[in-house]
Amino acid sequence: MSRTDFQMNKFGDIIRNKREEKGMLLRQLAAMIDVDTAILSKVERGERKARKEQVEKIAKALDLGEKELMIEYLSENIAYEIIDEDSAIDVLKVAEDKIKYFRQNKKMEKRIEY
Repeated sequence: MSRTDFQMNKFGDIIRNKREEKGMLLRQLAAMIDVDTAILSKVERGERKARKEQVEKIAKALDLGEKELMIEYLSENIAYEIIDEDSAIDVLKVAEDKIKYFRQNKKMEKRIEY
């Protein structure tokens, strides 16, 4: 599955499409990731958010790139959180700058500790 395919689908659609592509039943995937079938069904339909640990397990079970699936999971959560804000795009730009700043300071803090 290409990056474009990921971007054009919702997180739950990505999971369902890959599961069906592999010929796997919902209950089979649910058992593999140790979650109730009803919960996984809701995740696929977008009615419930998966937990980070579940996303990691799903990626492994479906042979999906863990990093790519995690990007889709996190970006969708962020998008839904700020979608109704008029300045959503600006918020994302500022958040990107803050992430870079915080990471840089974190590296500096680690150097000082040694």
